[in-house]
Order: sequence, then C-alpha cells, then structure tokens
Amino acid sequence: MSAPSSRGFRVRALPGIGEIRPGDDLVAVIADAVAAAGEPLADGDILVVTSKIVSKAEGRIIRATDRERAITDETVRVVATRPTADGGITRIVENRLGMVAAAAGVDASNTDDGTVLLLPEDPDASARLIAAGLRERTGKLLGVLLSDTLGRPWREGQTDVAIGAAGVHVFDDLRGTTDAAGKPLLVTLPCVADELAAAGDLVKGKASGCPVAVVSGLGRLVGDLDLPGARSIVRPAERDLFRLGTDEAIAHGMAAGRSAGYSAGRAIGFAEGFAAALSAAERERVRV
Repeated sequence: MSAPSSRGFRVRALPGIGEIRPGDDLVAVIADAVAAAGEPLADGDILVVTSKIVSKAEGRIIRATDRERAITDETVRVVATRPTADGGITRIVENRLGMVAAAAGVDASNTDDGTVLLLPEDPDASARLIAAGLRERTGKLLGVLLSDTLGRPWREGQTDVAIGAAGVHVFDDLRGTTDAAGKPLLVTLPCVADELAAAGDLVKGKASGCPVAVVSGLGRLVGDLDLPGARSIVRPAERDLFRLGTDEAIAHGMAAGRSAGYSAGRAIGFAEGFAAALSAAERERVRV
C-alpha cells in the first residue's frame, strides 16, 4: 500500500468489557461496550483487541501445571535457552504461528489462578470473524488487530505487536516513493500493524480492564477482509539473519562442521575450524 501519511490520529480505550469466559460472543460484547460508551464506531476505525480475551472466548485455557508441556507442544524450533535465578529455564522459541517469543506465548497473566492461556488457534481467522461481525452489526468499514506482548532482540522491555489482522493493511509500503529530499526509498516498509498494536497498548494498559482500543483517523489503512493478515509479518527463514541465539548458533555450527568431516581427532587451527563450522551451518540454513 502506498498513500500519503495522515497528519494525526486518535487512540482511545473502550471501557465496559467485563471478564470473558469460554463461548462468549466477542462481537456482541464489543458492540455492547461501544453502545454503552456513547461514541459510535465510524468508517475507517481500527479496533486493537488484546489476544487474551480471544483466547478466553475460544477456550484456550489450560491448567498451570500443564504449562511446560504446553510450551513444548506449541514449539516448532528452540531459538535460545537461558537459566533463571530460581533454577528454571527460559525458552525463547518459534511457535506454531511463526512468532519468536518467550515460552511460546503461553501466558499466566490476566487469567484465573491455576490456569494459563494459549494463544488463539488462528489469530488472523479470529480477527476476520470479529471484523466481519462488527462490520455487519454496525454497517461500518472497520479493521481489527489482535495484539500480544513480546520482547525484542537487542532492546530491554516489551511492546505489543499484531499477531492477528483483518481488514487492515499491515504494512505501509513506501518503496518506490521518495523522501523529503527527493531520494528514492528502496526498503522502507513500516509495519503499521505493530505500530498500532503498540499505540493501543498505551491506552489499554496491562491491568486496567480495557482489553480493546479504538484507533480513529487512519481509514486509509482499512480495506477488504481478504488483505494479508499478521502472519505475513513473520520474516521467512531464508531472510532471517539472526535465526538462533549466540550459544545455540555456535553449537549448531560446530555440530554441522563435525558432520562435514572435521572430527575432534583431527588437529586444525581455530580459524579453519570456525570457518568450516560457519560454512556447514550456512549450508544447513539454506536447506531449512
């Protein structure tokens, strides 16, 4: 998508959404909250919905004692592991949705004692159901983002990102346009879905009981329900330059080097061995 940038937008929390239980109709819950708030939705509004209430409505709730097993079941690939102060292990993994997250996104916050939440089965599909339902109920052209909280490589703290999207352009593609100095933009592809998820979190908060935010003034980003969802944000493996944690990358590379014929019994210099390991690891990465 390529369009002039908006000069401003508004983000507001939507109050009045109570505790969500399995089987609850989120379209009805959100629509009722909008009516009670007295400010109707308008064409071009984007709703940022905390994924936890979607997980609850979909019954993605398990016992806390099953958390470690659930993390394993949700894991596609281990990216990094680190011991914790209490003797446990933090696992940073790629989960079945393609997200790289601590504990595969299995979360114990904002849920009943003794339970944890799994991420929605298909966040993009969940977003489409909510968007379609709200469009039908209100007659307005609306977009929906499902948000979740993630850490970031190289930076402290966390931020919300979009894990599901419907009716929203997740990227604002500026490639092929020019900057203010007339220079061509070759790689500029802002992920507006993540930016809006983070903006929504600023007004929703983590413990305010307001799991939905409404973004107004960015109707240029709203479109058909068959637009690519948040899964399209996940970088393909062949373009991922930082696919493993440092310790895991070294171990993987050394193992690949040994399988390529550099055994421990053969005396080689460090530089030669390291180069061989990197070369073998690159071959493995390409095969993946």
